[in-house]
Amino acid sequence: MADTLWNKGTKSSDLVEEFTVGNDRVLDMALAKYDVTGSKAHIRMLESIGLLTSEELDVLTKALDEILGEIEAGKFVLEDDVEDIHSQVELLLTRRLGNVGKKIHSGRSRNDQVLVDVKLFLKDELHKVRDEVLELFRTLQDLSESHKEVLLPGYTHGQVAMPSSFGLWFGAYAESLADDMFMLKGAYGLVDQNPLGSAAGYGNSFPLDRDMTTSLLGFGDLDYNAVAAQLSRGKSEKAVASAIGCVALTLNKFASDCCLYMCPNFGFISFPDELTTGSSIMPHKKNPDVWEIIRGNCNRIMAAENEITLLCSNMPHGYHRDFQLLKDILFPALVLMHRCLEMAVFMLKEIRVNRNILDSPIYDYLFTVEEVNRRALSGMPFRDAYKSVGIEVNEGRFHAEKTVNHTHIGSIGNLCNDRIAAKMKNVSDF
Repeated sequence: MADTLWNKGTKSSDLVEEFTVGNDRVLDMALAKYDVTGSKAHIRMLESIGLLTSEELDVLTKALDEILGEIEAGKFVLEDDVEDIHSQVELLLTRRLGNVGKKIHSGRSRNDQVLVDVKLFLKDELHKVRDEVLELFRTLQDLSESHKEVLLPGYTHGQVAMPSSFGLWFGAYAESLADDMFMLKGAYGLVDQNPLGSAAGYGNSFPLDRDMTTSLLGFGDLDYNAVAAQLSRGKSEKAVASAIGCVALTLNKFASDCCLYMCPNFGFISFPDELTTGSSIMPHKKNPDVWEIIRGNCNRIMAAENEITLLCSNMPHGYHRDFQLLKDILFPALVLMHRCLEMAVFMLKEIRVNRNILDSPIYDYLFTVEEVNRRALSGMPFRDAYKSVGIEVNEGRFHAEKTVNHTHIGSIGNLCNDRIAAKMKNVSDF
């Protein structure tokens, strides 16, 4: 039987224990340092209200620092007969310090302990995603600027539509990431609230100083109501899943574009051979496997929010063991998000752009709207200009002047990348 914090001398079935613990022991390792960090703040607060002496605080802090050092050095392990990370830390303290180690759990429950660990973990994860998104954003903006003069076909309904440019294309995904950053910032604000002191969801009789632990742990605010703190279980994970899902949607669409544009029938972009893969029987193939895997993994990331929603629905307030499964859903999705963002930047540093796409006559009709607008600017009513160009197209007489003169905000000739960068700078400040 595993060593549990709640063990009162009875033995549970090994099968029940295996089933209920599941993959939690493996996933808990990601929370180890945060469990120690939360415990250090908690004991400082306990000392301030007289539940620990200053000597006991010093001894416990030193021991926790030693455990933290072991975690950072990769020497910390979750023993086979220990249920979870919280049990392991408390067990180590009790082994090393005796009865003093047993005092660390006063005034808290595993419920608020898990909430603290997860929220601290998610805050760090959101900062990592933010930084990775910013790197991708800067890469896209650089590509937008360096290719702003290179025209590219634009499509609606999958049909040739109007002139675009690589500057517009790269820049569009950069600004879309700025929109995604609003979601990341919102999720961070939700997560950045301290639940410690809510105990099992109803507070307790110790005179806990929750403002003190909020400050010590670097939270921006409190989950004030003890029941509301427990209601945040699942809601925090859902918010983070939604935020990274938005990033994943942007990256998914960009990956789809890259897969399409790499096709020789389009030939808009290419990558060095070593960044593509081949076929077992077709020697000419240069497959966009990296972008396809990014696209597929981003679909999996987007699915996490729905899975969390379904997991957390139909439960009354308070803690339920179902919540343990949240880590199984969100933690792997975060790993995928990091890997996809890393690979997107890696690939884009090697992208090659076809600068002569519009030389082909198949793109002549991209410029019908340009001709309509040119005639309208010369004084012809727009509907008459539209009709006259349409007749020329139908009769095969249309001749394209392959030039554009777009100057308004956000157009080919006025990308506003500096203003988009300012937007991103403002929203990424969290």
